[in-house]
Amino acid sequence: MVKHCAGLPLAIVVLGGILATKNNSLNEWRKISDNVKSYLKKAKNQRPEDVLALSYDDLPPYLRSCFLYLSHFSEDYMIDMDRLIQLWVAEGIVSSEQEERDGGEIAEDVAESYLMELVERCMIQVRERDVATLKVKTIQMHDLMRDLCLSKAKQEKFVFIVNRSNASSLSMIRKVRRVSVHEFFFIQCIKSPNIRSLLFFNQFFPKEELEKYLPLEVLNYVEKHNGDCCNPLFWILLISTASTRHLKIRGICRYMFNNFKLLRVLNYEIGRAYGFFGGWELTSDIGNLIHLRFLSLRNHDILRSKLPSSLGNLRCLQTLDLRVYNYKIHVPNVIWRMEQLRHLYLPSRCKSRTKLKLGTLRKLLTLVNFNTENCYLKDLINMTNLRELVIKGAFNIENFNEEELGENPPIIGSKYFHSLFILTDSIDPRHLAHLLSSCTSICKLSINAEISKLPEYRYFSSHLAYIRLECCPLDEDPMPTLEKLPNLRILEFEETFRVNEMVCSAQGFPRLESLSLAWFNNLEE
Repeated sequence: MVKHCAGLPLAIVVLGGILATKNNSLNEWRKISDNVKSYLKKAKNQRPEDVLALSYDDLPPYLRSCFLYLSHFSEDYMIDMDRLIQLWVAEGIVSSEQEERDGGEIAEDVAESYLMELVERCMIQVRERDVATLKVKTIQMHDLMRDLCLSKAKQEKFVFIVNRSNASSLSMIRKVRRVSVHEFFFIQCIKSPNIRSLLFFNQFFPKEELEKYLPLEVLNYVEKHNGDCCNPLFWILLISTASTRHLKIRGICRYMFNNFKLLRVLNYEIGRAYGFFGGWELTSDIGNLIHLRFLSLRNHDILRSKLPSSLGNLRCLQTLDLRVYNYKIHVPNVIWRMEQLRHLYLPSRCKSRTKLKLGTLRKLLTLVNFNTENCYLKDLINMTNLRELVIKGAFNIENFNEEELGENPPIIGSKYFHSLFILTDSIDPRHLAHLLSSCTSICKLSINAEISKLPEYRYFSSHLAYIRLECCPLDEDPMPTLEKLPNLRILEFEETFRVNEMVCSAQGFPRLESLSLAWFNNLEE
């Protein structure tokens, strides 16, 4: 069979992936061999790439949509596995309804198994794995496999991709349900009210488009003198530029929010490429998208420092990513209405008046940028499905019993909880000990906070496989505590020790595979 691949390594690997899915009987392998021969005979020009097409035809129906969905992403794009799975679930490619009826696997676990099938078939390439669990973190597509994916997606009218080759002929966007934007275009070109998903991989309103409305000399002057606070001409031109752009973007957003009312997925996360040319207007009209299940505004510069309260209308949301570029932003207390939420990413910094009730979010699996200034600590106990928690900012336990830690109410109420990340200025060691005592099943722990000493060994989960301590100026050697953890495989320190001696016993660290020490200025022995 290898001779049909004409020496193309990818074709050989993919053919091996097909064989790996079959049982090892001679008859099954003969069928594959005959299929390869007959498939290539049908092709007018026999090429080794045609073997790749056979890999698609061999996919079971439930994997075909998963594979075709990869056509959304641009060439050489590094695809985050968690984000891809969230999109699959939001689109209904992997259903979240069955888990409620049958009490079986959650949709994200089913989707992960589908992804691993595509990996085993060698149709996607693994780029990064989680250091603790070895699960896939990022994937990528080989150029030839991506060409196949794009070809099949076009045949199936699965998605319309906006790029330089078709941006000028967008009248085609009438019946398609999914649109992936790789190059800028005006949303008003989409005339279909039935569009279900809209994914952006480029700037919403880049500098090139602004040139159509303002002289190039003005834009170049503003860029050249960016930050020149004493130059009055700079501020006059900057205000003119921003006003022009603001009006255009406001019109684009209102059109989108008022005309695509069946939208399920709105993914618009980009880097801030042009400073003041970046930015987006999140108007109250977004509350019209009541069917929305996925909304990401990651890395966006929201033009106002307050999100609209109409976000509370989005009761079907499963993923909400508010990690915007703004220094501080106010989030209205409406997220508690989104009881279907499974993944919530709060802004890294919220204004002091932000106070969110999250106790109704019982389906939540991921909670990022939680802190006790903008949220209620007691709400975590209601999140019985929580798997990952990122604490960023203040973490304090009110009415804390200093005398007996066990008398304080538990903090985490999920038995599926496996990852805890803490990023704060400082944390009370006793508060940390009580938090860890609730995390009986975690396998990953990362702490970046000023803390004088680690809690005693009995507060750490025996399942811990990965620990990272960064900028934790410990006054005591942590090794006598950490070496007792039976499953610890990876241990990382960065700017951690104040002591000059580190001691490990002969029988300590029974499963340690990797130890990383960085910026240890005081350590001598």
